[in-house]
Amino acid sequence: MSAISKLHLDHSSSLRQPMWLTILRIALGGMLFIKGIMFIQDTSKLEAILTANRLLRNYTPLASQIIAWVNLLGGLFILTGFLTRLFCLLNIPILIGAVFFVNLPNLPKQTSPFELVFSIVILVMLVLFFIEGSGRLSADEYFRTYYKDVR
Repeated sequence: MSAISKLHLDHSSSLRQPMWLTILRIALGGMLFIKGIMFIQDTSKLEAILTANRLLRNYTPLASQIIAWVNLLGGLFILTGFLTRLFCLLNIPILIGAVFFVNLPNLPKQTSPFELVFSIVILVMLVLFFIEGSGRLSADEYFRTYYKDVR
């Protein structure tokens, strides 16, 4: 499949996306953005989570900064629908780590499985929007039609 026909396929699938899916994308972006703000406000809590679960031991401060900023920027970009697939792809490994290495092993210690369920829902939504794209009401679609009209 050539790059031009792939672009056409992505564009046509974006136009057929229902509005409720666009609302879901905006909600996903908002949740990631808020989580990013929470991580940036208290990076010591994120560092403690990484240290307690023995994740990225030698790189904990750097990893916590990267996770916080990818959540923040990814949430903002997914919310606006700009480079949605790229930022979904960047957030998927973070959420896989949250589900399988942080929340699942700590499930017996927790009183409520909310964090695990929340992480799974966010992970599923990230995979969905990595496949589906940003939809009709998005910055990606705006730029796609803008540059098409300019030529």
